[in-house]
Amino acid sequence: MGRIVLVTGAAKGMGRVIAIKLADEVGAVAVHCFNSRKDAEDTAAEIRKKGKQSAVFTADLTDEKRAADLVREVENEFGRLDILVNTVGPFLVKPWQELDGADWDRIFREVLESSFFCLKAALPGMRERKWGRIINIGYSRVEQLGSFPSITAYAAAKTGLLILTRTTAVSEVGNGITINMVSPGLMEGGALPAGKVPPAAIGTFRDVAGAVAYLASEEAGAVTGANLIVAGTWKM
Repeated sequence: MGRIVLVTGAAKGMGRVIAIKLADEVGAVAVHCFNSRKDAEDTAAEIRKKGKQSAVFTADLTDEKRAADLVREVENEFGRLDILVNTVGPFLVKPWQELDGADWDRIFREVLESSFFCLKAALPGMRERKWGRIINIGYSRVEQLGSFPSITAYAAAKTGLLILTRTTAVSEVGNGITINMVSPGLMEGGALPAGKVPPAAIGTFRDVAGAVAYLASEEAGAVTGANLIVAGTWKM
């Protein structure tokens, strides 16, 4: 069997497209969802049509134990976990003055802590095998974000995810594990700002999936701690 990949948030949208794309390159895809089981089963069915193994796993990744259990369940099902793609991360548009503690807590747990929990659980097996790929989904220009009053909590959480990506990349470089980020900009089918947006500033989920597939490949063995921006000319 080829490599085993787990894509979190793979029931629909970007996660679904990434999972289906990676099926071309790996032996099996674990499809994670929280409460969209039917959509997740549809994603798994598309993967099986490609002749690859797939199974659906349900977990609330804001719970550290459930995130760790998810990784163990995937390892038990397929024998190991080689590639982890963290796509979970809701987008909250709300003026910063209206944010309350519950907003901050929810966004940080779903965007940042869920990825941390899964990454931490996946590393022991990858270290043992001296090979692994972890790709976190960021946000375009996360390295250059300044004032962002409409998505303050989200932007702060994604900035934290970049720091986590680079920190763990440095710590795991000697274990044959790469840890990178792919940062989408405005996406077809995603949330778009009001007004006219130049076509060159809009990407597709397929564009993001292609970037993830590269970072998950053998050819990207010397790429780690990188933030690959998939945003056309948006904010350039």
